[in-house]
Amino acid sequence: MYSFDSRVRYSEVDENRKLSLTGVINYMQDCSTFQSEDLNMGIDYLTEKHRAWLLSSWQIIVDRYPKLGERIVVSTWPYDFKGIYGYRNFTIQDPEGHYLVRANSNWFFFDTEHGVPVRVGEEDIRGYGVGQEEKLPMDYAPRRIPLPAEYEEYPAIAVAAHHIDTNHHVNNAQYVEIAREVLPAGLIIRELRVEYKKAAVLGDQIIPRVSVEDECYTVALCDTEGKSYAVVWLRTGVAVHG
Repeated sequence: MYSFDSRVRYSEVDENRKLSLTGVINYMQDCSTFQSEDLNMGIDYLTEKHRAWLLSSWQIIVDRYPKLGERIVVSTWPYDFKGIYGYRNFTIQDPEGHYLVRANSNWFFFDTEHGVPVRVGEEDIRGYGVGQEEKLPMDYAPRRIPLPAEYEEYPAIAVAAHHIDTNHHVNNAQYVEIAREVLPAGLIIRELRVEYKKAAVLGDQIIPRVSVEDECYTVALCDTEGKSYAVVWLRTGVAVHG
């Protein structure tokens, strides 16, 4: 397991002084990036090998949103590698060890020179300690998210420079931020799932298609031909503890 301690900053909270959903995702992305960098298997290593780890899906369950100034412990560990895929859990806890956020993620290994997924080799996972940590206990959802037949379409959003990360694609967290922008204000998100289908790049147009059913929202972020870049599913809930 790899962990780092932090404190919720003002720049990371929403209007309720709680860590934002985008802030949650950023903490987890940072944690896995720190682990790879500390193992000397980070961005420079992958760039030299013409490789990248690309996210295929998220499932994030929020038990409580930490508040401004609260101290937190962010942790991650990969629990399996099969073929082209890697599987990684994340947690955010308070200093006493209580779960604030639990998450599962599926990744695939990508050859950036030839533009194709590739199998994970032993040299690609050295140091990660696979098998040393148990798979996080939670109700695991399927990677694929079904698209409802009925939806409301919103105006296109142009991909701008602030959406782009080091892979020259829209960052994983930014898809969620774009989806949140077309949802009603004040929703308390208790569970988030994201299925990433293809990368949007600078200048692309993203067209949100929103469906609602039983306090759950499905947002398909589509190209101009109706094909999805990503599908975001959000389950709402009542704010009891955060």
